[in-house]
Amino acid sequence: MNAKSFSYGILRAIGILLGIFLLLYFLYQIQSVLVYIAVAGVISLIGRPVVIFLRSRFKLPNQLAVIIVLLMVLSVFIGIILVFVPIVIEQSYHLGRIDIEAFKEDIYIMNDQINAYLGVENINLLESLQQSEIAKNLDINIIPKFLNSVFGILGATLIAVFSILFISFFLLKDSKLMLNSILVFANKGEEDKFQRVFNKIKILLSRYFVGLTMQVTVLFILYLLLLSIFEINNPVAIAFICAILNLVPYLGPIFAGILMMLFVISSNLGADFQLIILPKLIYVMLGYSIAQLIDNLISQPLIFGASVRSHPLEIFLVILIAGLLFGILGMVVAVPFYTALKVIAKESLSEYKIVKRLTRDL
Repeated sequence: MNAKSFSYGILRAIGILLGIFLLLYFLYQIQSVLVYIAVAGVISLIGRPVVIFLRSRFKLPNQLAVIIVLLMVLSVFIGIILVFVPIVIEQSYHLGRIDIEAFKEDIYIMNDQINAYLGVENINLLESLQQSEIAKNLDINIIPKFLNSVFGILGATLIAVFSILFISFFLLKDSKLMLNSILVFANKGEEDKFQRVFNKIKILLSRYFVGLTMQVTVLFILYLLLLSIFEINNPVAIAFICAILNLVPYLGPIFAGILMMLFVISSNLGADFQLIILPKLIYVMLGYSIAQLIDNLISQPLIFGASVRSHPLEIFLVILIAGLLFGILGMVVAVPFYTALKVIAKESLSEYKIVKRLTRDL
């Protein structure tokens, strides 16, 4: 190798690294657009079966079926806004008129009732909260700052919703749009392989996201019934938040349970702990546990088993590894990403024994 070819190799390597860096920087700068495309892709995967149903069952034109599906998505978003905005306004109003001394008195009364029920002494909830790191670092001005930022977020949210619906419309209208975009990266003669992989991934992920939607819907209904029976304030919003938290595997149900406990206590603050708060808390958490059992024994096996065709232990390890590497976001996207990798591996690396073993059900 002469000096000229060696220098050319170095310059070529530097050019490749620089190109990769610029590509990653560009993708970082347009991350919002990438998120819009990803969300629109999920909506198209969920909405595609509905579009097909409307076309085959009611003989609707493709474009009209797509518009109906997007109107359904938009109505869900508007419904969420109509549920949460009045609650935020109401809570903001109450925060401005809250009687701090009366609130402290309620805390002291509940603290004495808990001590009497447990038969212990010298446990002061208020002092413990005041001495905690959270209380020391808490800035009361964060509340008005947060409320002021809501209006700024509203504008960005409207842009995001419009962008997602616009992209979703074309993905739903032309089912081959995404496929044609991917085929530009295929080498000549490999278009059929790319198409098989894409169609398989699309079918599996469509089943998966439809299953997740059904899971969240079932949990929302169960939580709503539970909270309504025990007359907890704002049951619709609480049930929706707790159901959405279940999308985070394993950790989500724990956080949802803690959140539900806090709402039960806050809804009955000032009442007798032993006679009202504790029994209601036990009944609500018992109902929450039953809902989780229904989800774990019925909903999740149907979603993970039938949709992505992976063993529960396999799914658990994938989610655990993704959580350790990428945190909460990694846990959320672990299953669809792993499913896509399995399909690609089956088409490209089927000669390896481990690939055959992992993809035998695909």
